[in-house]
Amino acid sequence: LLDSFAQINARMARSGLGRPMVLESAETPNGLKGDVYAVVDHRLEELRGALEKPEQWCELLILHINNRRCRVGQAAGGGATLTLSVVRRYDKPVEEAFELPFSYRVASSTPDFLAVDMRTAEGPFGTSNYRVLLEAVRLDAERTYLHFGYGYEHNMMVKLATQAYLATFGANKVGFTVTGRDENSQPVHITGLRGLVERNAMRYFLTLDAYLAGLEAPPAERRERRQRLWFASTERYPRQLKEVDMATYLAQKRTDRERDGGR
Repeated sequence: LLDSFAQINARMARSGLGRPMVLESAETPNGLKGDVYAVVDHRLEELRGALEKPEQWCELLILHINNRRCRVGQAAGGGATLTLSVVRRYDKPVEEAFELPFSYRVASSTPDFLAVDMRTAEGPFGTSNYRVLLEAVRLDAERTYLHFGYGYEHNMMVKLATQAYLATFGANKVGFTVTGRDENSQPVHITGLRGLVERNAMRYFLTLDAYLAGLEAPPAERRERRQRLWFASTERYPRQLKEVDMATYLAQKRTDRERDGGR
């Protein structure tokens, strides 16, 4: 990971995302993937203490507006599992959520490097092989360089149906990659399938960012502090990520927490 920093760092300096961060996306032979590379003002030891347990990842992932419940369990072989309940749109009831039963693994934890890998072969609506990956390497005493990856596979029917939706009802939805300039010299952003995966990769990266920033708050205040930070971060990119107002988002998260007994 550190070997890529020199090249990525030059691109970070030119990033239009308002911070040292680069977002990449690609259509793979069978699906989509999005990768975020960023420098964060947190020590690697801080990341390790905050991200080595599946319960911590549940707290992190549930910040995403479409993630309505998260449960930690144990696989038959003894490893940890993390089951995420996800709705297709934020306004859908939790009863309509599909479940992603991730296996959870700390792939590496050394004094200078941390890697956490979550994956599941199962997926809804013709999708499969979801993966969430975090890699973090020490830059210096106060900063960490990290890579956050998100991706999944889909069958041809799902691909065609998604493309049809994005060409009609979702035609105004864009990603972050700039593909050119319009007649007014304004940036033209990528659309279609890559725009879709870029939006979700960014939403997930911002859950990580808000979770880490929330460590500064007293423990009793961290959950709502992180929710407010996540929402505020999405508001920095309204063209791509605007869905609801903060009051609606916070009310939804409060309802979810009360439903699950305050956990």
